[in-house]
Amino acid sequence: MTLDRAVLRFAGLMVLLSALLTWLVSPYFLLFTAFIGLNLLQSSFTGFCPAAAVFRLLGVRTGCAFE
Repeated sequence: MTLDRAVLRFAGLMVLLSALLTWLVSPYFLLFTAFIGLNLLQSSFTGFCPAAAVFRLLGVRTGCAFE
């Protein structure tokens, strides 16, 4: 698995988790969803993704998007 796919999978998992927590626990988990969206938006402008940095430290090989 490349870094690109790992970041996309992680982002998708976090969005689904936040939706599930909103439905089951509290509507305040929508703030978590908003945080994820803001992080995705800022990374599209700056090119910096905290999740990519963590995955890179864990040894996931770099794909074409995060070279």
